[in-house]
Amino acid sequence: TGITALVQIASHDAAADGEAPAPPPATWDAYQKKGQESNGVIAMMDLLVADLDKEMQEMEVDEKEAQADYEAFMEDSKTKRAGDSQLIADKESTKADLEGELEKDEVERKDLLKQGMDKAEELKDVHLECDWLLSNFDARKSARAGEVDSLKKAKAVLSGADYALLQRGAVSVRRHLRGVQP
Repeated sequence: TGITALVQIASHDAAADGEAPAPPPATWDAYQKKGQESNGVIAMMDLLVADLDKEMQEMEVDEKEAQADYEAFMEDSKTKRAGDSQLIADKESTKADLEGELEKDEVERKDLLKQGMDKAEELKDVHLECDWLLSNFDARKSARAGEVDSLKKAKAVLSGADYALLQRGAVSVRRHLRGVQP
């Protein structure tokens, strides 16, 4: 047969070189039952199932913790929102009060400004009157002195004195007293 012939040729070639033939290839160990091999696979599968169970338990624990954290966060957020809403309401109230005071102060400022302008106008009028009095003081003083003198003379005339003689001169007064006509 062909296989034998091939082996014979290969053995001739090896003998020709003077070398020993190569050792036969390594083979499997002695025959074992297939049950032992499947035990390893089943153990691996059991190990995988245990790992999956363990991961699922970890996930459930993580999920519960995350849910608790979320609920705590939502409760904190609710409390913060309530506090912030109250703070906003307080600030809006304060803002409204301050705007009312600002408006009141603005009206008061306008009133004070108007009063100040009225006082300035009054002061200007008084100043103009004072300026007129100062500029006409000497003329009014002499006019007043003349008036006082005239009133004294008028009083004296009403008392019986005759000042008409004094106006003509001293000579004519003497003639009149002596009874001489000019």
